[in-house]
Amino acid sequence: MATENRINFWRRNAKVPGRYPKDTKPKFNNPKSKKASSFHEFARSTNDAWDIDEEEDEDFLGTPAQTSSLSSGLHSSSTQNQQQQNQVGDAETRVSHSPGTEDQDLQDVGEEDAECEHVNGKVVKSSSDVHLNTSSVRSTLQKQQSLPVRPIIPLVARMSDQNASGAPPMTVREKSRLDKFKQLLASPNTDLEELRKHSWSGIPREVRPITWRLLSGYLPANKERRELVLKRKREEYFGFIEQYYHSRTDEHYKDTYRQIHIDIPRTNPLIPLFQQPVVQEVFERILFIWAIRHPASGYVQGINDLVTPFFVVFLSEFVKDVENFEVAALPLDTQRNIEADSFWCMRKLLDGIQDNYTFAQPGIQNKVKDLEELVSRIDEDIHNHFKRYEVEYLQFAFRWMNNLLMRELPLRCTIRLWDTYQAEAEGFSHFHLYVCSAFLIEWRKEILSMVDFQGLLMLLQNLPTIHWGNEEVGLLLAEAYRLKYMFADAPSHYKR
Repeated sequence: MATENRINFWRRNAKVPGRYPKDTKPKFNNPKSKKASSFHEFARSTNDAWDIDEEEDEDFLGTPAQTSSLSSGLHSSSTQNQQQQNQVGDAETRVSHSPGTEDQDLQDVGEEDAECEHVNGKVVKSSSDVHLNTSSVRSTLQKQQSLPVRPIIPLVARMSDQNASGAPPMTVREKSRLDKFKQLLASPNTDLEELRKHSWSGIPREVRPITWRLLSGYLPANKERRELVLKRKREEYFGFIEQYYHSRTDEHYKDTYRQIHIDIPRTNPLIPLFQQPVVQEVFERILFIWAIRHPASGYVQGINDLVTPFFVVFLSEFVKDVENFEVAALPLDTQRNIEADSFWCMRKLLDGIQDNYTFAQPGIQNKVKDLEELVSRIDEDIHNHFKRYEVEYLQFAFRWMNNLLMRELPLRCTIRLWDTYQAEAEGFSHFHLYVCSAFLIEWRKEILSMVDFQGLLMLLQNLPTIHWGNEEVGLLLAEAYRLKYMFADAPSHYKR
């Protein structure tokens, strides 16, 4: 029976991370039919946390303006529900609203409906009909305001440590931390140990790009040498482009390029930034150059995700609303600098975990085994629960190691997580194991409530983290540090 359940499970598509309803068992209803395409055929044959149904994509990313521009068959009540979610989301994230915003939104929707002469999918003949339907929707909205609705938070832009549009004002403590970072960075020779110490608990948005370049080893600590190093390394990268990129169509490299070309559109498909052709071309160049310069591993699926945090952070030097910005509007030199810096920092990261991507991926295999050993010591109930329902750690933790939890967390949380990884000694290669252990234990209650193989795998591959922010990541890192302190230097406690 367990084997049959496994077979049935792997035929199903994964959902968006964080969209799994809490405290409920998964229901396997017939999914909404889709128009066949090569992307959907490929997606159905894989287990990808970013795969989404059309109806979920519409519900998750819709805004009042976007919703009103869709087909006229969409219901006005659906539009109002989305507005109500955005209003509650703004309130929870403490974005100020003027007193008449809600009424104005309703008025705007009524005007849009009057212009297109469609209300609730029906053609109306007079403006009074529009007013009547709008009033009905207003009444429905007022009834729904008493329901607990979680806000839809942007996946990139709304980070609680930034003092930008959509974020709370900077506190005295945050301003003090920012001043300390600026003081460290302005010194003739930056004290990297002191910089790591302050970065462990998060890096202010304003200084994150320069701090990441320093902590990754891309820039020297000596301030006078930085401009020369940046100029030389950027020229070196584009020298690689001229030397190698034309060979992407050669017989020897065409399979590598083809796989990269397939994977790029699947990189963070929920974020408009990464669907821009100019951004996808940047990613193709970065990944192809890295692959042919590292023949021991070449390109492996999952490496494409590791470019995105660097690209977003370096783009944030020039842009406030990163998520929806048109990168093609930037000066060409700025685009080239962001691309080159993303390449070199990604290379520095992968140099420390390259055995994750060599043949048979032994690094990941070993890390998953270590995770199983560690969890068996930390929480024997969870470990035995997995054994009882024949859940293998490799079935869910392989992706955790391969993608560094990027498919389990919103990108804003990954960026905060990487602040600590770059501040921690062997953060990506060693500390990540304890973060994964703490992450698994975080869902202890939900895991133990699932009493079948399918339910457990659906939960573990679609954990509800879509509303996570810096606070949740901070608590996760604190627990991971506690586990590391207890087990990293105590091998007798680590193994039975």
